[in-house]
Amino acid sequence: MALRRFLQQGPSASLRSAARLGRRAVTLGLETLDVAKSHEQALTALAPPGPSSESGRHKSAERAKRFFTEAIVPIEATHRASLKAEARIDQLTRTLRRRRNESSASATRLREAIPQREAAEVILKQGEHQHAELLAEAHGLQKDLQRQMREHMAAQEHERKNTSQALRNEIAQALLAIDLRLLALRTSASADTERLENEIVNAQRLVEQLGKSDHI
Repeated sequence: MALRRFLQQGPSASLRSAARLGRRAVTLGLETLDVAKSHEQALTALAPPGPSSESGRHKSAERAKRFFTEAIVPIEATHRASLKAEARIDQLTRTLRRRRNESSASATRLREAIPQREAAEVILKQGEHQHAELLAEAHGLQKDLQRQMREHMAAQEHERKNTSQALRNEIAQALLAIDLRLLALRTSASADTERLENEIVNAQRLVEQLGKSDHI
């Protein structure tokens, strides 16, 4: 056995055989307790049949302990790697669970937001429709106002033309009356002074009335 050879080689013995034994134990799937049982059985089998000194037994026990400690190094390394792997797996599991919860919460918020977005789109479309109706109504009112303005201006222009024509007729009549009275004065030059003065006064009155007319 590896342990027997190690003990027989004395204090200068190499521990490489113990390391090889530990790696083989890992390959076989053995645990520290399994190696410890095998080590104890080997020590029992290697115990000398006769009496031995206390110092010799102590040295052998120390060398056997070194051998066992070196043999279980690969197993313990596997345990540490396993523990690290388990810790990493646990961390990844918690991260995955947290992200799954966050994803579920996001999906819930998205489902809740869909009706709100659809309602907002409906309101927006209604607002756009109402805006189009109001814009069309405003255009209609603008056209109607422009038409009323044109009609009002046309009516004012028509009234102005009528007023101007009436004013021209009135002036023409007044001038005709003055011409007639002046003609009468020329044809009646031999008339008495009093009649002449009366005709002049009447002609002046016609001129004054013409000047005070509301159409001028």
